[in-house]
Amino acid sequence: MPPFRRLVPLLLLLLTASAQAEQALQLTAELAPSSTLGFAPAPSTVVPLLPDPSQEVRDELPPIPTIDLTTPPDDLWQRMRNGFSMPDLDSPLVADRQAWYLNRPDLLKRIFERSRRYLHHIVEELEKRGMPTELALLPVVESSFNPLAYSSARALGMWQFIPATGKTYKLQQNAWFDQRRDIVASTGAALDYLQTIYEMHGDWHLALASYNWGENAVGRAVAKNQAKGLPTDYRNLKMPAETAYYVPKLQAIKNIIAQPQLFGISLDPIPNRPYFGTVERSENMDIALAARLAEIPVEEFIALNPAYSRPVMPSASNSPLVLPADKVQTFLANLQHHEAQDKPLSAWFTHNLKKGEKLDAVARRYGLSIVRLKQLNGINAKTKVVPGLALLVPGKDAISHDSLTARLPQTPASPPRAVKAKQGKPGKAGVKSAAKPKKGAITVKIRKPAPKPKKR
Repeated sequence: MPPFRRLVPLLLLLLTASAQAEQALQLTAELAPSSTLGFAPAPSTVVPLLPDPSQEVRDELPPIPTIDLTTPPDDLWQRMRNGFSMPDLDSPLVADRQAWYLNRPDLLKRIFERSRRYLHHIVEELEKRGMPTELALLPVVESSFNPLAYSSARALGMWQFIPATGKTYKLQQNAWFDQRRDIVASTGAALDYLQTIYEMHGDWHLALASYNWGENAVGRAVAKNQAKGLPTDYRNLKMPAETAYYVPKLQAIKNIIAQPQLFGISLDPIPNRPYFGTVERSENMDIALAARLAEIPVEEFIALNPAYSRPVMPSASNSPLVLPADKVQTFLANLQHHEAQDKPLSAWFTHNLKKGEKLDAVARRYGLSIVRLKQLNGINAKTKVVPGLALLVPGKDAISHDSLTARLPQTPASPPRAVKAKQGKPGKAGVKSAAKPKKGAITVKIRKPAPKPKKR
């Protein structure tokens, strides 16, 4: 074989090896950091070290306060502050109302002291529904937390329901009791109503305006502004002076509660635990007996059970007894002892008027004067005395009604006429005068805190 033919395979082998080496060098270049591609090695440089954080000079700034929402606060006021979630109202009227309240510290003290009985229940119910907890302060504006408050617009109770809206929200009203004054029932109805009008408007300020003025009136005011191309928020609606001041009052109280030290106000802590428990009942029961079994003054019993206008609480009311939480077991123990002696729960009786029967005949039958019979049953010139009318008459062991009557709340038989500004309102209460310048089977239920839901 010629020598050059023996050299061909060797040359091919060399060429293949050279090509593979070139590919390897190219791949290495592609994988190298971009900062070194095509450049000569960079000269060595000295990188300065970062300063030691422990040697830095720091400004003495106060730490940012934090709120621990995982541990319930001991003070109910703080629990309420943690749930504030309503947009603040920016209005000169807020400063005006703040000044009005701050110039009356004795009034604020009385209102807050009265609220201690009811505030925990309201805050808890708001949290269950995911509603802003500043709404628990609305009774300050409505009634100064007085469950017996009665306005010229015929609004009654802590939440100031007018008769029509009370009926809409199933609050019973008759000569024996008025659930617009009932703490548990009226609170549930008020929060139901607030939820309804908030969902209607999608705005808490407009919902509160509706609570005071009526949802239809607010709806018309919004429509008028829309037609004119004007803003439709609370501040820009044309409304009665009472309603214009309504949300600013609530905002003013909210501001005071949020930062009492800023305004020089000292708030006594309220224990963050239920003030009262409830006891279901299935029979008529005397108010005086219930207070005695619970070992509390009649005045305290009425403050927690203000719905009743007669000395007997009828089973038809479907309302539980409301007792101080620390007196529930006392009540049950005394009740068991009372029933073990075969004593009745009421010394009063009900007489249903028969057809053709006259009141004077009923009075004589039970040894009463006609005047006293009428007083016992709240009968006046406007009362319809018809067959079937249930008349309350005392038994021989009935505790004197006269001393108790003076302390029982009454709904006036002829309330003053509603003010003209509330015409057309199907809602809670009309524009009311306010502190604003003229412009058997027994079951027990202790109300315990519920897990706190997310706010809306």
